[in-house]
Amino acid sequence: MRNLLFCMTIFSMIIASCKDHPSGESNDLTVNPFLQEWTTPFEVPPFDKIREVHYKPAIEEALKKHDLEIQAILDNKAQPDFKNTIEALEESGKLTIRIVNVFSAMTEAMTNDTMTELAKEIYPLLTRQADKITLNPQLFERVKKVYELKDEMNLNHEQLKLLDKTYKMFVRGGANLSPADKEKFKAINEELSGLSVEFGDHVLKETNKFELILSTEAELSGLPESVRAMGAADAKARSYPEGKYLFSIQRTSLYPFITYSKRRDLREKLYKAYIMKGDNNDELDNKKILSRMVVLRAQRAKLLGYASHAHYVLAENMAKTPENVFKLLDQIWEPALKVAKKERRMMQEMIYAEGHKFKLESWDWWYYAEKIRQSKYALNEEEIKPYFEVNNVVKGVFNVAKKLWGLQFKELKDIPVYHPDVKAYQVLDKNGEHIAVFYTDYYPRESKRGGAWMDNFSQQFKMGGKFFHPVVFNVGNFDKPTDARPALLSLDNVETLFHEFGHALHGMLSDCTYESLSGTATPSDFVEFPSQVIEHWAFHPESLKEYAFHYKTGKAIPDELVKKITSASKFNQGFNTVEFIAAAYLDMYYHTLSDPKDLDVKVFEEEIIRKTGLIPEIVFRYRSTYYSHIFSGEYSAGYYSYIWSEVLDADAFAAFEATGDIFNQELASRLRKHVLSRGGTEDAMDMYVKFRGKTPDIMAMLDKRGLR
Repeated sequence: MRNLLFCMTIFSMIIASCKDHPSGESNDLTVNPFLQEWTTPFEVPPFDKIREVHYKPAIEEALKKHDLEIQAILDNKAQPDFKNTIEALEESGKLTIRIVNVFSAMTEAMTNDTMTELAKEIYPLLTRQADKITLNPQLFERVKKVYELKDEMNLNHEQLKLLDKTYKMFVRGGANLSPADKEKFKAINEELSGLSVEFGDHVLKETNKFELILSTEAELSGLPESVRAMGAADAKARSYPEGKYLFSIQRTSLYPFITYSKRRDLREKLYKAYIMKGDNNDELDNKKILSRMVVLRAQRAKLLGYASHAHYVLAENMAKTPENVFKLLDQIWEPALKVAKKERRMMQEMIYAEGHKFKLESWDWWYYAEKIRQSKYALNEEEIKPYFEVNNVVKGVFNVAKKLWGLQFKELKDIPVYHPDVKAYQVLDKNGEHIAVFYTDYYPRESKRGGAWMDNFSQQFKMGGKFFHPVVFNVGNFDKPTDARPALLSLDNVETLFHEFGHALHGMLSDCTYESLSGTATPSDFVEFPSQVIEHWAFHPESLKEYAFHYKTGKAIPDELVKKITSASKFNQGFNTVEFIAAAYLDMYYHTLSDPKDLDVKVFEEEIIRKTGLIPEIVFRYRSTYYSHIFSGEYSAGYYSYIWSEVLDADAFAAFEATGDIFNQELASRLRKHVLSRGGTEDAMDMYVKFRGKTPDIMAMLDKRGLR
């Protein structure tokens, strides 16, 4: 169930700190907004009233209420049945969920040291609460009795799914362990909770710490005006005098610099700072933390009877076993590495043709990839970005949702937001009915972790005859506007915005009874399918013509540029695929260790490089010490999920293309009916087959990436 599972996995959240979040003095529970009815429009969080001091007392009060709700289930003298046990558990802990949804969002998007310390106090409380529930023998006995009698209860499909998920939650949460092993299990969970917080905090602080300050024309050589403007704006934001340019290891700053800078020495300096995050043998070093986490996860899996942490995780995913994951990765690795080596050869030939004698290194790849792209496809990112002003791109993705399902998005001006950069929209169905509230938060700041993501302030569900509408948000770290120009997105940024909006659609279009099964509450190797399939509309010529307008002239993107984007879509895919699959291998090899001891992170990484044949010019997309997806996020033994889901999304979009209409209403309706609205109420593959009419074929994905 989402409430309990959320508590059980919350320690995996990426924790940071909340510099811009408002603080206050009162901790009087009578004025704590979390403990009052929300009278805001659509019952969104009252961000204008929430203060840091409110979180912990609200959580403590919510946990007390949750305890009473659990005790009421135990005190029920009636024979355990679906309603008095399974549904009662599902409906318990709603107040805790409401608070944690906001708190976890703010620890990622609005940070300071106070919030970090609060996280270190609050997440262990949640971990202990989850353990207290799933390790309660009387409660498990009630759940077990219902589970054993399920065939006699005339339950519908969604009820059966909830029952199965609840029972497995207890079993996977240690309910069948001996008293001594239960104590070990609880200790492991609590230690993992703290380590996850610490890992994420180190990554954020390391990212914010590094600065490359430039001032001379020689140092800025090769950087286009937009990149210089970004560097100047970042320097100004940190109070450097006029004439200074700041570049950081935030990816929105890093990638433009190493793509265009002619200064090889500076590219090397910035890139090495990025790949050495958490690996500098100082107070922010993460090697011991992650090594300990790998050991603890293996120990926990062994306690539960699994061969490894990966076996434990994958048992509930589409992949089912590590062997199936490795089989998929291996299928892709060989052709991808072959293409990457061809790309490397092209770059090295260009280096020699320019009269240089140095060997291509990892910090050179982006620079020479861009030069080859311009040479081979005449595609210049700086020529393209003016057509992708962020507000136009948002209109573009809204238009896709409108043409596929008739959705309407109306900006809400008088609604609480947690930062001035945040916008809010009411989402209406084609018949004008309210569906959801959608927040966007797209610009980087020191108080926000890197990357992009989607989550919910509240999930869709039905209870007591009422339909609870979701409140969904998307967060990004796109190039922010300056005094001279608006926020212009790179092609990668555009794809990311569409991707996260796909997740948002999954949350907004949910139509499920139970919160723990709704929206994105699916297996992790299926949850990326709805997000990635929406990416296909981003650069399709039919979509581009409706949203890609030059921010100065207002003219639509010319056909010539559209053709260049299409022609170059498979360029550098060897690198992109190898970089990703290498990281997926790293994750899987860590988490298939059955008995890790004395784990040396650097030695382990070198072993994986040798085992896979990863070429030295390409580094893991995420090295271990800043691999937040798996050490402070929810993707341990699951980073492969993106490529697993890509097999589905490529196959799915091929169905639209086969009709000759990428906005085919019949297919769009089936996608909504069988996937986007169903959450995790059915087997993931069954949902896909109901939509597509067949199982997915890997060939569409290989074709999309140009790997065959």
